[in-house]
Amino acid sequence: MRSSFYDDEHDAFRESVREFTARHIAPHYAQWEEAGMIGDELYPLMGEAGLIGIAVPEEHGGMGVDDYRFRMVISEEFARIGAASVNATLGVHDDIVLPYLMDLGTPEQLERWLPPMAAGTSIGAIGMTEPGAGSDLQGIHSNAVRDGDDWILNGSKTFITNGFHADKVLVFARTDPAAGSRGFTLFLVEDGMAGFERGRKLKKLGLHAQDTAELFFKDVRIPAANVVGEPGQGLVYLMQRLPRERLSIACGALSSAEAAYDWGREYVFQRQAFGGAVGDLPTVRFTLAELETELDVTRAYVERCILALNEQHLTTVDASKAKWWATELEQRVITRSLQLHGGYGFMDEFPISRAFRDSRVQTIYGGTTEIMKEIIARDIAKRSKA
Repeated sequence: MRSSFYDDEHDAFRESVREFTARHIAPHYAQWEEAGMIGDELYPLMGEAGLIGIAVPEEHGGMGVDDYRFRMVISEEFARIGAASVNATLGVHDDIVLPYLMDLGTPEQLERWLPPMAAGTSIGAIGMTEPGAGSDLQGIHSNAVRDGDDWILNGSKTFITNGFHADKVLVFARTDPAAGSRGFTLFLVEDGMAGFERGRKLKKLGLHAQDTAELFFKDVRIPAANVVGEPGQGLVYLMQRLPRERLSIACGALSSAEAAYDWGREYVFQRQAFGGAVGDLPTVRFTLAELETELDVTRAYVERCILALNEQHLTTVDASKAKWWATELEQRVITRSLQLHGGYGFMDEFPISRAFRDSRVQTIYGGTTEIMKEIIARDIAKRSKA
């Protein structure tokens, strides 16, 4: 039975995405994994195909379609071929950086920044995490002080997705130590600004094709034209947009888990043992039944959250529920699917092996599972004590 979540327009879009992945991603992905970097040629091709900047207004070079179901289609198709690194890169660019700029940018900033970002000739990153501050954003040390109309930025960031090749980095910095939560500001640091340097490309457990870097800022002069939003409102802006970021991770996790389940299901009915298909063994059949049920139930909740995001009603609590549940489910499904593959699941020639590594970070970035539960628990306590 066809889900009512997608319509004919989404189905047609899926076909174009599937053709794109077969032509431009799948043949090169192993090479990108070895190189530790996605080929720069991919992003302009994605721009031409309408896979980047879907929500960017048409006058700025995008498709002008603010319907997150299209992003979910992309996530599902990338997961189907095991291209988690591409999905992570696009997630930061499309689901985090671009929405900040579209929501907070001035007309001049939109005209200057959006067209190349929608075309894939300019890639964005966001600089929040620091060596001593991860989920606790108020603990950051990066700071900026006024110098006339400009700002002077100093500090460092780490674990920055797209950090090595992004030419635009949205940086979160402290601008008024005495103002508490109202003492943070967002700046767009651009490639070529004096004092902006990239450190080493970090080696990771998974997502090998997706570049992760350290970033350093030493007396970087930021013109007033590169302040994003109002000075002092940076933390407020982050809190307002975290639901979208966390839903993006949840969608990637669900897509990855569904792909891993499909690989395991297909494998066990092809693999012969004890005189028949492995999938006919009772323990394997029960495993498939459990995984498919959990995935179906999770999809129903994630789809509800996507529709709420489309209607601008997605709450922090609901996004936190989706994020921790979907990413933890992803771990369970991939682990059990790998087990269904037996020894072949340990071989890199099978996509389940790479997915096992790539998925591990999902319960960590964007707010750990523990942080998500704390957000939910606080809401429960608040409602219970009202």
